[in-house]
Amino acid sequence: MIRRDFGGAFARACAFGMLLGGVGMSLPGAAEDSTVAKTNGPTALRIGLLLDVSSGSAEVYKDRQQAFELAIKHVNEGGGVFGLPVAIAVGDSTADPETAVAAARSLVEIEGVHTIVGPNASVNALPVAERVIGPAAIPTVSFSATSPALTTVADNGFLFRTALSDESQGPVLARLVRERGFDNVGLLHVDDPWGRGLAGAFEAAWDGPLRVVPVDRGQTGFLAALHESASGGAQALVVIAFESAALAMVREAIDNGVYDNFVFGSAAKRASLVLSLGGDRLGNMYGTGSASAPESAASAAWEAAYAAEYGALPVLAYVKETYDATIALALAAQAAGRLDGAAIRDRLHAVGSSPGAVVIAGPKGVADGLRILAEGGEVDYEGASGSMDWDESGDLRRGHVGIWRFTEDEGVEEVRAVPFEN
Repeated sequence: MIRRDFGGAFARACAFGMLLGGVGMSLPGAAEDSTVAKTNGPTALRIGLLLDVSSGSAEVYKDRQQAFELAIKHVNEGGGVFGLPVAIAVGDSTADPETAVAAARSLVEIEGVHTIVGPNASVNALPVAERVIGPAAIPTVSFSATSPALTTVADNGFLFRTALSDESQGPVLARLVRERGFDNVGLLHVDDPWGRGLAGAFEAAWDGPLRVVPVDRGQTGFLAALHESASGGAQALVVIAFESAALAMVREAIDNGVYDNFVFGSAAKRASLVLSLGGDRLGNMYGTGSASAPESAASAAWEAAYAAEYGALPVLAYVKETYDATIALALAAQAAGRLDGAAIRDRLHAVGSSPGAVVIAGPKGVADGLRILAEGGEVDYEGASGSMDWDESGDLRRGHVGIWRFTEDEGVEEVRAVPFEN
């Protein structure tokens, strides 16, 4: 097991040795090890981060790990949990479900985490929920696993999400395609729980001609699938795929004259696509994804804190959700008053909804929440990404689905947020 100081240098630590089972690290002000303060007093809360680092996009994991760092900093500067600084451990889930399960087990059995933030992918979250966190009773909050299949996964009630299920995104994506003037489309989706879930939600909401073609997760060539999807006279292609596959699909479609119009699911919201293909090709192409509540005090406070810490705001999705997942677990542990998994799980429902004093994201709101809970009060945490009001399945009762577009000057622009309530 490799241990490293976490002095804001997460990416460097990852590059030099994050292994399968997770790496114990410490943040400035964090407990250096979970054994700290065990003598004659409570044990420090230990939070695990389960994130695809080695095979994921560096652009994506950097923003999310920075949000995780910021959350830990705000908790510890706000007095910590039980008056102790929170400790952390990090696991590299990779894109492989079996590796993710092994990494989760290592976080629980070797690192001794009490809660987990992640995993980021639905394909990993399903087996991790069934085989690790449910049996081990580890409260876990994923920030970006959005497959509808997670609503009914056998997790013993221990998996929560700060991102909406794709049951909410599918209808917005279908409406967006109509707004763009298309009534006959092809759809390519990665054949995994996320891709099938979002494609299914889109198809259920779509009322025009549609050719749906699944593609393997490791597939690199898509010309045959593109021609099949276009064979019914499709005017545009709906792309539900991760960054590298989405880039290959669009490039092959353009280069071979199959499509020149595209609408994207959330995972393609990457500046790398428009930078690689050019604003002349992808400018004014739209997509859907996560969104925070417009004109939210919590979001504004978080953005000010994030910009002050890192110099600029993130462009990609599920960054605020990562922060909120971490804060919610810390508040739930403080509310529970102990590190019992079932107690923390049950308090997650309480700290994210009324009744209670409304506290918001950001250093002051987090400190206020920890203080109120330590004094025996109740809080209703309003996150940077929106409400943390969960139903009995750990799904958010309400939130927003974002609509964004690639710009001609090769950027990504937020267009609007569509409210959702379950």
